[in-house]
Amino acid sequence: MEKEPLLGLSLQQLQDVTSELGMPRFAAKQMMQWLYQKNISDISEMTNLSKAHRERLAERFVVGRSMPVTTQTSKDGTVKYLFPVLDGGFVETVYIPERERATLCVSSQVGCKMNCDFCQTGKQHFHGNLRTADILNQIYTVNALHAAGATDDSDCTKIEAPSAGALTNIVFMGQGEPLDNYESVKLSIDHLTAPYGWAWSPKRITVSTIGLKKNLNRFLKETECQLAVSLHFPLHELRMQYMPAERQFAIEDIVALLRQFDWNHQRRLSFEYTMFDGVNDSTLFAKELVRLLHDLPCRVNLIPFHQIEQTELTPSPMDRITAFRDYLTRHGIYSTIRTSRGQDIQAACGMLSTKIANTQSEE
Repeated sequence: MEKEPLLGLSLQQLQDVTSELGMPRFAAKQMMQWLYQKNISDISEMTNLSKAHRERLAERFVVGRSMPVTTQTSKDGTVKYLFPVLDGGFVETVYIPERERATLCVSSQVGCKMNCDFCQTGKQHFHGNLRTADILNQIYTVNALHAAGATDDSDCTKIEAPSAGALTNIVFMGQGEPLDNYESVKLSIDHLTAPYGWAWSPKRITVSTIGLKKNLNRFLKETECQLAVSLHFPLHELRMQYMPAERQFAIEDIVALLRQFDWNHQRRLSFEYTMFDGVNDSTLFAKELVRLLHDLPCRVNLIPFHQIEQTELTPSPMDRITAFRDYLTRHGIYSTIRTSRGQDIQAACGMLSTKIANTQSEE
């Protein structure tokens, strides 16, 4: 029988485990501390549980932690990790260091169903949702590696996991559509923000989505995290051409839903807009963005397209991106041009793919 991960379980679920295995009920709280504060990687490390109880646990469960199998470091300091997934396959996770911030770009699925024409992850198709343990493993393990000063393959096998300290922000912008795996993403957020976990402010966590309406509504009501909407095309027909999910989740409807919520300095709303040469980078599209987003407190992040295979789309020249930004700014839409990070190791926006690794794992 395949062992189940303890990481990701709630207190009630851990109490169910203790009851099932004949352990004292208070052992569930002890396990919570080991899992979510001390971030252990093996049941044998739960030293305030009796040896007999640890052995009984280990017969049925694992913690659910694993080290990355490969690590790549960019010339700009960005680090990309390849993590194994409990149910098979791999995902990539990207660590982005800045002066006063250390952001982790987390994956939520192996592949993606959305099949956006400009995204390398979508080209590898969908292979499965990550469990909560898989999501938390990316976060806890990378945090531990950087808190301990380990950033390459030679260091990865000898790191003991300390509590939160290295990471300052998390963005669910890696492989997959986070709201298509809502339950696992939501549970991972709950553990990170709970007093028994890292007690993070939800302002430190951003979830990116193309706009799955039902789960977007749940996310906005059930969390206080920041939101980034992958917009890219303000016109229905064009967005549908490059983002097939527009058929079900029209951007006009998504913006109408967003207008029902309160956006202030406590919770930021942003729109991601990747720029393609001759496709969506003219003044016409800047005008459409102003029309679509008028009076909505938000920012627009303009993203230079990073060339990938299997698409005819090409990057907009920087002077056109700058002119686009200036037009939005003049018309009341706060806009920034996102700095490209990790492009030399295929870690930049839209470039993540584990197609080769996942194919090899299935052989």
